[in-house]
Amino acid sequence: MAHVAIVTGGTRGIGRAISEMLTRDGFTVVANYAGNEEKARAFTDETGIPAYRWDVGDHEACLTGCARVEQEMGPIDVVVNNAGITRDGTMLKMTFEDWNEVMRINLGGCFNMAKATFDGMRQRKWGRIVNIGSINGQAGQYGQVNYAAAKSGIHGFTKALAQEGARSGITVNAIAPGYIDTEMVAAVPEAVLEKIVAKIPVGRLGKAEEIARGVCFLCSEDGGFVTGSTMSINGGQHMY
Repeated sequence: MAHVAIVTGGTRGIGRAISEMLTRDGFTVVANYAGNEEKARAFTDETGIPAYRWDVGDHEACLTGCARVEQEMGPIDVVVNNAGITRDGTMLKMTFEDWNEVMRINLGGCFNMAKATFDGMRQRKWGRIVNIGSINGQAGQYGQVNYAAAKSGIHGFTKALAQEGARSGITVNAIAPGYIDTEMVAAVPEAVLEKIVAKIPVGRLGKAEEIARGVCFLCSEDGGFVTGSTMSINGGQHMY
């Protein structure tokens, strides 16, 4: 029987690439999304992957959403915590709401989804959790104290939870993408984007599929001896 995998923020960008590649690798995939129902319906129509809506920053919503998935699709053995937002601004301009919302979703979502699924993985003696961090959680970034703090927290969360899951057959890893060619990066002004690419040794933006390949390896049987690790996929921009 195929393992059931949830990909949060799984209908667009990097999340969509992960959802599609896990499906091709034989997983039964569920894509979680937060708000855009029209795009989620289009995603399901195009891919055949069911999309479930809830806010990963809402603890009770995660418990309820995961319980529904398990009832309709089967036990959840794989969680990819990909959902994330930005609320950029310097410290002088950043509001508490900007800080709190990024922490609530980007870091809190990892806790909420793990809390909803970890015990089941432990009982079944098999599980995979992959958390999507960021190069900016490793190196920092001007105007992103909230985002960098949340993504850096994901890397610590990964190492700690990996220690709790190891003897139960659960691996917990992170991937730290660099700048990837997605809608979010496409919205960056061209002059700024040129400066970003100039700092990437391989000379280009990454592709969402390149992140997805890393996720698929970590979720596979072949990835069973890798836990507590962060895989940096950034074209050499930050060698950590």
